[in-house]
Amino acid sequence: MLKALTIRNFALVEELDIEFGGGLTVITGESGAGKSILLDALSLVLGARLRRSALRPDTPGCDVSAEFDLGAHPHVRETLDDLAVQTADDPTCLVRRTASERRSRAFVNGVPGTLTTLQAVTEPLVDIHGQDEHRQLLKADVQRRLLDDFGVDAALLDEVATSYRERIDLERELDETRLTVAQARDRQVLLGYQIDELTELGEDVDRFDELTELHKRLSRARGLIASVGSATHELDEDLTGRLARLLDLLERTDDPHPRLRAAVDLAASAHAHLAEAAVELQSYLGSFPEDDSELDGIDDTLTRLHDVARKHRIRASDLRQHFDELKREFDALAVDEARVEELGERAASARARFRAAGAALSKARRRASSAFSKAVTSAFAELGLKDASLTVEFEPAESAAGLETVEFRVATNPKYPSGTLADIASGGELSRISLAIQVVAAERSRLPCLILDEADIGVGGVAADVLGRLLRRLSKRTQVIAITHAPQIAALGDAHMRVLKTSDQDTVIEVLTGANRTEELARMLGGRTVTDATRDYAQTLLAEACDS
Repeated sequence: MLKALTIRNFALVEELDIEFGGGLTVITGESGAGKSILLDALSLVLGARLRRSALRPDTPGCDVSAEFDLGAHPHVRETLDDLAVQTADDPTCLVRRTASERRSRAFVNGVPGTLTTLQAVTEPLVDIHGQDEHRQLLKADVQRRLLDDFGVDAALLDEVATSYRERIDLERELDETRLTVAQARDRQVLLGYQIDELTELGEDVDRFDELTELHKRLSRARGLIASVGSATHELDEDLTGRLARLLDLLERTDDPHPRLRAAVDLAASAHAHLAEAAVELQSYLGSFPEDDSELDGIDDTLTRLHDVARKHRIRASDLRQHFDELKREFDALAVDEARVEELGERAASARARFRAAGAALSKARRRASSAFSKAVTSAFAELGLKDASLTVEFEPAESAAGLETVEFRVATNPKYPSGTLADIASGGELSRISLAIQVVAAERSRLPCLILDEADIGVGGVAADVLGRLLRRLSKRTQVIAITHAPQIAALGDAHMRVLKTSDQDTVIEVLTGANRTEELARMLGGRTVTDATRDYAQTLLAEACDS
């Protein structure tokens, strides 16, 4: 249970130390005294987001601590053990939150942690029902949770949630693997087509540069032939004949003079080179085809190479490199059909496990719904809704919560059919209906501490007295802290605290006993004017509470 709450520099609170006991604790005070500040401070230490307006002006920051007695809640101790913040023999847990304009810090048993840590530790310990809780009750998941709290084994809920997550994870992995395999197959088909297309090019895929150069040469053939033909014409027989006759005259000159001999050698060399040049030029002219058929063929081949390269979005000169890369990718591409089959089997098994666990949960819910409906209907009667009754309906829907959704349906008049809470209940009825459902659910819940923040709005007179007795009965097994404006409920508290403002407008709290408690109840009964009659009635309420 919640043992103590310490608040420093939070909103209107300068310094406040509150100790709580078991049973039913009631907190009262005039409107605007600051009762909600207590819950805001407690929410902060439970992991809520900090509102900057909660920081007390001209202070370095706020500091809120809550001490819990874990009692017989091993699951919370296990959480603390996992976080290495709990000693084996220590039954208490101290959670603390400090905050300033710059930063917020959290501690569990003095060990720094995160907001997630605070929430993990405190969520199983405290449940706060605010003034608009009856609005929350309109949500289907809230209704399902209340029914589960009432009569469903938490281990079964965990099993269903776990099996659902396993199923979803495996189905997601299966879908992703199927997509990957399908993409791999498509890629294989595309690569195969592209490789076949490049294969059809044959040796030409390696001859682009060679063919390009040959195409340039053949394209210039006419100009080359004309130019070389003119050069060949200059090497006519008359020139070579004259050079031969000159050589013959020089060779027949009988003089060993070295210069003459040198001239003879040069003339002989010139004659030989001119003859060889004439032969090479004739051979060169003979290398050109007689027509343009070869040029046309090369032009067709280059066009085909460029067309394929354009389709592959590469340069024609890179066709060979691209061809090799495609073949390497094709050879390395794996299509893991076996993985798809394996995941399919595992996903099917996960679905079967989830549905089996879900079926067991559905059976438990339907069994619990009968007892829950009877208990809530009985509570309706106690709260003055004598003709009201509650039924629980289920609709198929798979989720981490099981195989169905849960919907509460209420009939407030036996002459009319039941309807949803939003359709059937008026504002005042909805408040009482909500309280009845919450109290019945909490009676079987493992929750150690239930806090009600003016949840009795719209409930007065005899109904308020009945509600107070329901809360008192609930407090025999669960710590109940109720912020209330109803004197009938306040009189039934095992402990009574009053919130008030000082002359400096600071919020303080005091424990009421004896005459002080009587005066507070009288104020709640009569407003600002307290009379002997209201004091007498207050004493009557206290006496009746003691006798019950």
